[in-house]
Amino acid sequence: MDLEPSRHAPHRPAQLTYEYSLFAPADVTSPRLCRDFVRAVLSTHDRADLVMPAALCTSELVTNVHLHTKGTAMLRIRLSPARFRVSVFDESPDPPMVTRPAGRVVACRGRGLALVQEMADVWGVADERAGRFAKGVWFELGLAS
Repeated sequence: MDLEPSRHAPHRPAQLTYEYSLFAPADVTSPRLCRDFVRAVLSTHDRADLVMPAALCTSELVTNVHLHTKGTAMLRIRLSPARFRVSVFDESPDPPMVTRPAGRVVACRGRGLALVQEMADVWGVADERAGRFAKGVWFELGLAS
C-alpha cells in the first residue's frame, strides 16, 4: 500500500454537477468580486478556456444590478459536464433590456447585455425566484471539450 501523497489532482466524477453561490453587496466592488469568484471556480475545475468570456459576462450582469437596482446581487454558478451557467439574481422585478447605442457614438453605458448576447451560447431571464430576489439573468457557455 502506497501512503505517499498523490502528485496528481484528485479525480472528479464526470457526472457531478457543482453549484456555488455568492452574495455581493450593493457596492462598486461587486462586479470585480463576482468576476474573481467565477475565475476561481473555473480555475479549480481546470476550465481556463471559459475564464475570459465567463468573467466578462458575469461582470456585465453584476454591473447592471449595481447600476439599475442599487441592491444586493446573488451569484449562482452551476457547472456540469455539459454546461457552465451563471445566474445573477436581484431584487428588482423590472426586466432587463438589450440596448445598442446608435451610430458611432462612444457611450459608457448600454452595451452590457449586448456583450452577453454576443459572448454567451445562450442567455435569458430566469423564471424562478430565489428567496427575496425577484428575477435572475443568466448565461451559459458550452463545455464541448
